[in-house]
Amino acid sequence: MEQQGTTGAEELREQVRAHYAAAAVSVGRAGCCGPQDGAEGGCCGSGGCGAPVEDDPAFGAVLYPRAELELLPVEASLASLGCGNPVAVADLHPGERVLDLGSGGGIDVLLSARRVGPTGFAYGVDMTEEMLDLARANAARAGAANVEFLRGTIEQVPLPDGAVDVVVSNCVVNLSADKPAVLAEMFRVLAAGGRVGISDVVAEDHLTPTQRAERGSHVGCIAGALSRTEYAEGLAAAGFTDVAVTFTHEAAPGMHAAIVRARKPRRIEED
Repeated sequence: MEQQGTTGAEELREQVRAHYAAAAVSVGRAGCCGPQDGAEGGCCGSGGCGAPVEDDPAFGAVLYPRAELELLPVEASLASLGCGNPVAVADLHPGERVLDLGSGGGIDVLLSARRVGPTGFAYGVDMTEEMLDLARANAARAGAANVEFLRGTIEQVPLPDGAVDVVVSNCVVNLSADKPAVLAEMFRVLAAGGRVGISDVVAEDHLTPTQRAERGSHVGCIAGALSRTEYAEGLAAAGFTDVAVTFTHEAAPGMHAAIVRARKPRRIEED
């Protein structure tokens, strides 16, 4: 599993930060993002995550049941830039502690908070101040008391070891230039027996990194995607078991939105 050099990683991170900061500001101005009051359109797709496109079924709030969206502030739906509904596949239970990596406008944190109930808790981590401001405002609008949004990167999560029971994420791991660090952080923050249930864009195994880049940009959730085998092997190398990477729908030729599941063993074997 490849990772970028330090300079390249910093440049990519700044591109991602600037891109999503602009998306958050756009939502704040009631901009283009997402379906609203029956209107078509989205914020993600071939033009890039956060780029306005017409009725792209591969990304955005369209991937959530309308009944769930109606429970949230409209701004949370407008800021939905992901490729799936990770909360639906994470099988959350009352009382669990959940972490959303790259929480954006907060849609998955707020949905997680509803599922785990008042005895549970949902954290969101994001590096973009504008998204954090939007997410905190959305939490206030929703009256969600069992949530907290933290500033940080998904390569260095600002939580202690074993802090959560479940890690979710929606089309964000592909944006990192150091994916081994992200997968290691998932493992670190999970309690023993904890699990991963995320949505991400994943490439078919035959596509080279160059071919992936030809299909879309890095900030567009395409160029930085791992292949299915790379993802599975990366999770296993981080220590996870019960790894599964399942394609759901095509995001670009040979590139698919996917459900990624894995579990941290209840007992860690010592070397």
